[in-house]
Amino acid sequence: MAPQRKTDLTLGDAARAIGVSVDTLRRWDRDGKIRTTRDEHNRRRVPAKEVERLRAAPERHRTGASLSARNRFPGVVTSVESDGVMALVEIQAGPFRVTAAVTRDSVDELGLVEGAHAIATVKATSVMVEASE
Repeated sequence: MAPQRKTDLTLGDAARAIGVSVDTLRRWDRDGKIRTTRDEHNRRRVPAKEVERLRAAPERHRTGASLSARNRFPGVVTSVESDGVMALVEIQAGPFRVTAAVTRDSVDELGLVEGAHAIATVKATSVMVEASE
């Protein structure tokens, strides 16, 4: 085990600095994409030089820039139904149709209109369910 240095960051601090999730850093560590050390309690620590290296990496090396979701569905907006403060946005992403409930402000800020290109990102905490045929 390499000795911990004062410049080593906790996994959470490193994830925030790089713009990815802690789970992504754990996965990168397992896959050998990032070098980590362990502290006296066997917790992962990330050297500051590794954080600098990853922050300087082109955005394409990060999943979804500041997102770490694996399930991204690029497609075209097929429907936007706004009612009050909420809206339903439907995206046709290849063979998949994704419907998301978002705020009306988000629809306006993102310019989500029928025919616009968009990416639906599905995270485990926000999964939409539809009946299958």
